[in-house]
Amino acid sequence: MSVMVSLFDAHRTRTSEKYTTYPPEVLPMFVAEMDSMLAEPVRDALVAAVTNGDTGYVGHGRALPEAFADFAESRWSWHVDPDLVRTTTDVSVAAVEILRRVIEPGDQVVIMPPVYPPFWEYVAEAGGSVTEVPLLAPSGEPDPFDTTAGWRMDLEGLARAFADGARTVLLCNPHNPLGLVHARDELAALARLAAEWDAVVVSDEIHAPLVHADATFTPFLDSCPEAAGLGVALTSASKAWNLAGTKCALMIGASDRARQWFDGMPREVVERTGILGYTASVAAFSEGGPWLASLLTELAANRRTLAERLGDVLPGVGYRQPQASYLAWLDLRALPWGDDPATLLVDEAKVALGSGPDFGRQGVGFARLNFGCSAETLDEGLSRLRTAYERCADG
Repeated sequence: MSVMVSLFDAHRTRTSEKYTTYPPEVLPMFVAEMDSMLAEPVRDALVAAVTNGDTGYVGHGRALPEAFADFAESRWSWHVDPDLVRTTTDVSVAAVEILRRVIEPGDQVVIMPPVYPPFWEYVAEAGGSVTEVPLLAPSGEPDPFDTTAGWRMDLEGLARAFADGARTVLLCNPHNPLGLVHARDELAALARLAAEWDAVVVSDEIHAPLVHADATFTPFLDSCPEAAGLGVALTSASKAWNLAGTKCALMIGASDRARQWFDGMPREVVERTGILGYTASVAAFSEGGPWLASLLTELAANRRTLAERLGDVLPGVGYRQPQASYLAWLDLRALPWGDDPATLLVDEAKVALGSGPDFGRQGVGFARLNFGCSAETLDEGLSRLRTAYERCADG
């Protein structure tokens, strides 16, 4: 049985951003939210909590740190100490609060565009200034069937940023919007470089449970011995189990230094955790594995469909299958759709995609497509994009 629901049913019953930003005739393939049903253990846990009236302030138990530690051990052979796990509202809040602990006002924070647009906002909210060290793009024409990604960190650029005074890196691993899963040796190289300059790495790993079978995820803190003392990992069940609205994320450390950062946070950072998000996350990490496996099978099929069909749908498009998640980064620069093709396609195709320039200047001419949907919805989206292409080609 599919974990996805029809877009028609979702539009009829859901009120989240994905289904209310645009009119019903527009296919919403922009925001990182899936057209999925809840995993049964998650649904059952939430129903039980609501039935029992367990909707107060979050408690102070160890259920979620222990559930995540077990998940990390079984999935990535990563030993997480539950005593070095804290929760908060979401990964955005976690990023800002950790940055507030590790930087002084005006300090440089390195990000690697094209990257998740709120990264710029996190740094500004925490009082820092952004230093961009863009990822190195692969050379040559992209092969849609190549899942080796080709993108990589600019280690020489990072060294220059450290030499110029940066002491913090906000890492995206796996990387949104590229679906890049950073290799262990590159993460280790980053860690050794950061150790040389006494820098901190804050690693957003929210997409880690969604790594596809042909890639291997390495948690930054587990990439090499030096990494453990260098920073904090941020994650959540929200992307993999479609739980963003329940509001719960985890901050994970691996050192006394991280413990001190956690202990230095205002108490309210943890208190803001949503109790329903906490409940849902425990169920997801401890019992949601079978559902996640089914989801990844469906996402892999959609990922393959894009590789097989995009070249015919949009001649000249550039696409590489992502190694993680359900987000496709489309290079549309060969098409006459301007710097921000997503803006045109809402009108011309009635398909809403993520705006490429929002991910940095490296996203000019690009768009992000969410294929976390049913095969039928993806087929409809491709059909609409093809029609828009033909209309533009005909003048």
